[in-house]
Formats: sequence, C-alpha cells, structure tokens
Amino acid sequence: MTSRMKAIAIREYHAAAAAARLDKAKVATIRERRCLGNEMETVSRYHITVVINTLHFKRNAAHFLVHRLQMQTFSLLVFSSHPSSLTTASQELPFKISIPDDELKLLQQKLSLIRLPDELEGSGKKYGVPLKDIKRLVTRWRDGYDWRAQEAALNSELPQFTRDIDVDGFGVLNIHYVHKKSEVEGAVPLLFVHGWPGSFIEVRKILPLLMSSSPDHPSFHVVALSLPGYGFSEDSKKQGFRLAQYAEVAEKLMVALGYNEYVTQGGDWGGLITRKIASLYGGEHSKALHTNTPTQVGRRPTIYEPILYFQHLVTPYTETEKAGLKWSQWFRTKGEGYLIEHATQPQTMGYSLTDSPVGLLAWIFEKLVNWTDEYPWEDDEVLTWISIYWFSRAGPTASIRIYYEVFGSSDIGMMTERLPIPLGISYFPAEHYCVPRHWARTTGNVVFESEHTSGGHFAAHERPQELVDDVRKMFGKGGPAFGVVPGKTGYRDYKSNSSKR
Repeated sequence: MTSRMKAIAIREYHAAAAAARLDKAKVATIRERRCLGNEMETVSRYHITVVINTLHFKRNAAHFLVHRLQMQTFSLLVFSSHPSSLTTASQELPFKISIPDDELKLLQQKLSLIRLPDELEGSGKKYGVPLKDIKRLVTRWRDGYDWRAQEAALNSELPQFTRDIDVDGFGVLNIHYVHKKSEVEGAVPLLFVHGWPGSFIEVRKILPLLMSSSPDHPSFHVVALSLPGYGFSEDSKKQGFRLAQYAEVAEKLMVALGYNEYVTQGGDWGGLITRKIASLYGGEHSKALHTNTPTQVGRRPTIYEPILYFQHLVTPYTETEKAGLKWSQWFRTKGEGYLIEHATQPQTMGYSLTDSPVGLLAWIFEKLVNWTDEYPWEDDEVLTWISIYWFSRAGPTASIRIYYEVFGSSDIGMMTERLPIPLGISYFPAEHYCVPRHWARTTGNVVFESEHTSGGHFAAHERPQELVDDVRKMFGKGGPAFGVVPGKTGYRDYKSNSSKR
C-alpha cells in the first residue's frame, strides 16, 4: 500500500470522526484483513458508525463496510501503525445495538409520507391485515414508539457479540449472536436457532428460564445466533447459500465458543437448520435436538417402516390429531401464499420490504397474528419485532432468500431425512402443520414428545415456559436425553452424579 493511500484513509477517518463527534479514545480497535487493490493489508478498524447521505470515494482509498441501503451506514477502515494492539479477526467482539440517528429520522420521514389502500366493507381479516390495525400501528410507530428505549432494553437483557465465520466457498461472514453462560459449571450447551419472520429476539423470554439453576431441572449455556442475512449478521452475496451453509455457520460458532458437544433447539427454519446440523455433525458435535415444528419431521409411515406402519394402521387418530390435520389443510390452502412468493420471486418482494416500512409491517404483522394462538400482541412488542427487520444489517430482503435457495434444491428432503441423534418434539395446536404422532416418528429416534392445548408457531415467544419445561424434561434427570453431552448434565452436582454411576 502506498503512503498516499494511507494518507487519504487517515484524512477520511478524521473528517468522519469530526462529523460524527466521536471520541477516538472510546473507539474499539479490531484486526481485519481486507483486500486493497492487489495487496493484502492488515488493517486496524476503528468501529465508527458514520451516516453518509452521498459519498464519492476513489478506488483504493478508504474502504467502507456497507451497513444498510438508503442513508448508508458504514464501518470506516483506518490503517494503524500499532500492530501490537490488534486482535485476531476470529475473536469474539462485544456488540451493542446502536442505530444511527439518521436511520431513525429516515424511518420517520417514510412513515409521514405513507399512502394506504382502501378496504372493502365488512371484510375484516378475510382479505389480509385490517386497515384499522395498520393505521394504529403506523401512528404509534411514527408518533409514540421509543426505539431507543427498546434498544437499551435489548442491550441490557441480551449479551451480544459478533465473530467472523469462514464459510466454505462463501468467504468470511460477520455473525451476530447472543451468548450467556449459566453459573452452573456443568450446564448443557444449547444452540437456539430462530426462523422467519423471527430473529434473535425470540430467545429473550426463554434465556433466563434456560439458564436458571435448580436441583429440580437442568441449566443451560445458551447461544442464539442471528442467521446470516437476519438481524445484525452479515449476509452472503453469492447464490446457493443453503441449509448446509447455515449449519456450517452454527457449528463453527459453537466450536469457536468452546462447545465441541452441544444440543440444539429450533422451530421454523431453525427446525430445519438444526436438523441439517444433526445430519452433518450429529453424534460427534450435535448430540440431540428438540423442535417445536413437527411438520418438518412428519410424513405418513410406509411399509418399509413395518412397526410404525402397523401402528399407523391399527391406531385411530386422536381428536387432537384430527383437529391438527384439519388446521393443516386450512393453512395449506389459505396460508401459504407468502411461501410461494418467497420461494419463487424473493427479489421482487424485496423492493417493497426494503423501501416501505408499512409494507414490511403489514407483511410480517399478518404472520405474527395468524401464526399464533390468540397471543395478545402489544403494539410496541410488534414494532420492536418489525424494527429489527427494518434496521437489520443486510436489509429485510436478505432474510427471505433462504426460501428460494432451499425450495429450489434437494434441501427440502431434510424434512423427511432420518436423523442419527435423539429427537424431541413439542406439539402446539396452532403450528402451521400438525401431523399425527406416528408420522412425526418416521424421521428419527424420537425419544421425547409433549402435547400442548394452546400455542402456535412462535413457541419461544408466546409459550416460553411450556417450551422450556419440555426442554428440561428431555434433558433433565430421568429424561430420555439426560447426560447426552458427556460431563454436562446441567446440575451443580453432576460430578458426584457421574461418580455414583
């Protein structure tokens, strides 16, 4: 790198820092390798958030990392003459959510310029989200909702970090995650994986429950990653990022954190991704999985599974199973429109989701209401959920491309692939598809099942206690997956227990 390039970079840094009124003494320094022209330089990145309306920069000058489209936010790369202060690129870095003021102003501007559709008389929810609901939520989002308060609460409750993960064939992605260790030394390492339209926020209610210690139930070390393209994780810019790649990110994250053996919990895409983790890394690293999405583990037994097939023939469906099949048929005909759009034309949908906060709100709010079991959503609760998508690092479009990649490939076979590790299933009646129990047992060694009388798609959020109770029963003393992670039973006295056996 020439001295002129360095001088340009340093000058750009000082100008940006002055404009943003930043105190350089408080800015963290990390090490990162970036390709600058034809040279590889080790650079020190002062993590400065700079809002730039229009920036024209020359090739081989200061390099910036794109945070969002529109009023772009960048992390400015600055070259340091003190390599001894650098840390490795793969090191865990503390993370706090801090959305730039200009991003908030842009959102307010967009919310003040909305144009809403009309509505047919007496249509209710028949045609989609009622107009009155959107008007109420938009008014609150624009005039009363306090993002800064929500941001502070998330930062206070959820210990967040980022780490670079090198994904084979896709390069390095900077991954955001929540990580909190139990005070119990022998706690069970658990990876929680969200889906769409969820995010890392889904771990918020279950985190303290999973970590709590008691002689009556196990405790867990909890990791909840933001999937690539979701929340504050970087997304891949290459086609073909499928279940194997999401699983690779999760596996490498857990190993980097020191959890060579662990268990998983997930629903929606999280359910499929944890199944892929089990398929690729089951036995050696992933020891057991629990899911609240039985549709991903269910199909009618065949004659090639004689025991299950015979049980299926002679055992009548329960009333709950009949109701589940009826609900599943309704969802298949009335609720799958989003999936077809995501799986065929995600880019087209992305323009609306990325440019229009009201479009994003309506698209996700519909699912929050329809996919839960009469859950009493509060307006600010909804708006925080939506705001994480609006302010996400990669933008909302990145989160829906997974549908195109997976449904257009052989990955869909993960729904019926038989897994090599113990599997636990929680059944909630308002889940998308509620399959009979014999169907669910076709794709793995189902060691635990629990049936609930209420609850829907977002179990960790709408029924946190019930979900955690199931996980505790599966991995606790006397449970079918107790001790599946060697030396990590989840109890304070696990060493003495081990010595007694």
